[in-house]
Amino acid sequence: MSLMEAGTGWSCTACGGELEIMKVGFTYMKGNFEVNLPACSNCGLVLVSEELATGKMAEAERILEDK
Repeated sequence: MSLMEAGTGWSCTACGGELEIMKVGFTYMKGNFEVNLPACSNCGLVLVSEELATGKMAEAERILEDK
C-alpha cells in the first residue's frame, strides 16, 4: 500500500500534526510543478516517499537536466 492509498494515520515529526493529502508545489530548474502528497495540516511539512524520490522525481530531474 502506498502513502497515497494510506492517506491518514501519519503524523508530522516536526509538530505532531496530522498528515493530509494536499496539493504541494515544487520548483526545479525554473519549472513549477504541483503534486498531491501527504503534508502536515499544521506546519506544511511534506512527506515524500522513497519510491517517489528515487523513481518519478529522479526521472523528471534527469529529463529536465538533459534539456
